[in-house]
Amino acid sequence: MNTEKLRAREQWGKDPCGAIHGRKHELDTREFFDAVEHHRYQEYAPWMPEVMGFDEFAGARLLEIGCGMGTDLLQFARGGAKVTGTDLTPRSIEISRQHLALYGESGNFAIADCETLPFADDSFDVAYSNGVLHHTPDTAGAVGEIHRVLRPGGHARVMLYHRRSFAYWGEVILRHGILQGEFLRGNSTADIMSKYVEFNESGGRPLVKVYSRRQARDLFAMFREVKVQVEQLTRPELYIIGRFIPERMFRCLRRSVGWNVIVSAKK
Repeated sequence: MNTEKLRAREQWGKDPCGAIHGRKHELDTREFFDAVEHHRYQEYAPWMPEVMGFDEFAGARLLEIGCGMGTDLLQFARGGAKVTGTDLTPRSIEISRQHLALYGESGNFAIADCETLPFADDSFDVAYSNGVLHHTPDTAGAVGEIHRVLRPGGHARVMLYHRRSFAYWGEVILRHGILQGEFLRGNSTADIMSKYVEFNESGGRPLVKVYSRRQARDLFAMFREVKVQVEQLTRPELYIIGRFIPERMFRCLRRSVGWNVIVSAKK
């Protein structure tokens, strides 16, 4: 396993994605998972259930690549999908399995590298990945694996970080790179993203990449139908001015300079 993947496994093995929002409760309890879920879908990304289509795939064989603690995977299972979760970190797989069982759901699980998925061709109806493929060295190869394991006519839904976003230009480039002097200290944009975007107390420093709409679309060029949209911006990210932006204008900003570029594609 190369250095970037080892760093990613270290990052999310020690600090599972979203766990900080349940830290007032004991891990693997309903109180913990309820707090994580509330933050994700009520505070951070209320657009997510509709855009990601948690209720769209009843009866479908759905694969999540990088399932983390199983927060999204549980929503698909509740929506009737026959779910399989994979992750690079053994701890995440263990937590995900316990998470679904705690809520009366079940699925299949595997420790897996997204660049070499351990499944036969045409195995799934849906492949889903939320904020994962931009952390692997060969993102194009991972997309190729998604295409391979999907049946003809199958759907892919993938979120990547957005290059033309306020988070990238306002936070990474302006705030950290220029105002805080990271560029003057010889740090690259990749160094800054690794340091700040996925910050955790263990200092995992994973690989982080960003994509424009066009770059994201190009990654999925092997698919027949490709739709790209942008989401994810919160008012606090815009500092004090965020309080005064009218809702309609804020929605337009979220869908143009948001941090997530979401690809929906059909094989």
